[in-house]
Amino acid sequence: MNPLLHALDPTVSAVWYGQIQQLLEEKDSFQRHRDRKSQAYLELLEQLPEVVSSCKNLDSNWVEVGRENELTEAQLERVQHALFGLRPWRKGPFKVFGIEVDTEWVSYLKWNRLSPQIAPLRGRRVLDIGSSCGYYLFRMATQQPALLLGLEPYATFYFQFCFLQKLIQAENCYTIPAKFEELPDMDGYFDTLFHMGVLYHVRSPLDTLMRMRRTLRRGGELVLETLVIPGDENLALTPQDRYAKMNNVYFLPTVNCLTTWLERAGFTKIRCIDVSRTTSAEQRKTAWVQTESLTDFLDPADEMKTIEGYPAPLRAVMLAEVK
Repeated sequence: MNPLLHALDPTVSAVWYGQIQQLLEEKDSFQRHRDRKSQAYLELLEQLPEVVSSCKNLDSNWVEVGRENELTEAQLERVQHALFGLRPWRKGPFKVFGIEVDTEWVSYLKWNRLSPQIAPLRGRRVLDIGSSCGYYLFRMATQQPALLLGLEPYATFYFQFCFLQKLIQAENCYTIPAKFEELPDMDGYFDTLFHMGVLYHVRSPLDTLMRMRRTLRRGGELVLETLVIPGDENLALTPQDRYAKMNNVYFLPTVNCLTTWLERAGFTKIRCIDVSRTTSAEQRKTAWVQTESLTDFLDPADEMKTIEGYPAPLRAVMLAEVK
């Protein structure tokens, strides 16, 4: 049985418990028998040395596990081979048995902006939608939540989490390789819900916000981070084709518009705790990313605009509660 099923409480709803069990079985079958990329990643994980290090630090900017001198040269080579095989590494950074994985995003900058202002996570059930490699889940684990559940549909990022969790073994920490839309209705189950860097990829943001509100218990907290546009008007930008070379960006609201969306979705105590322009100090190309990064997405003559002429990336962090 999948370890996640032991962590969930089937007495809350036998219906969605069975649906999650079916979802996990379907995803596992797809990865093992139909998806070649997942099969390659599974082989990488199987080649990892069976080493559990007592040396780990999840409460620092660089999430760390293991020391270089704990592994033989052959074991260290297998770890490095897996790390390179799992590129691109977007979120981080990490130090894995002395190997520095300098990721595209300096994710601790965002975490340091928001973590002092959110409700304490001790004893809470937490859902992180679009959890990537699990950097934020591992940072949350230090607060001893009752459950950390990530959703990450992209195979590369999901298996990055599997790789790291195999070494770190954070308690009560899991990820499902699925989208939020694939998760059964778990009404009122979670205490805190993170939705960071995802909303602008959603075709119907108001519907998504309403479903997130239902997923939280009364008094539960939403931590929402998304791209916004400058201005005080109550409006949103819909890119004609691409935004910063992304073809799946649908709505970029002002903070006031985003607040209205949250109000109409049924949230209360809505507040914006941070608005930050994305710079190359936070997102940049490194040896662990083989693709383009921020500087490639901006107008070379005006860094305040994207290459398409839209306002350059500006990100807001919103907190809200369920009535």
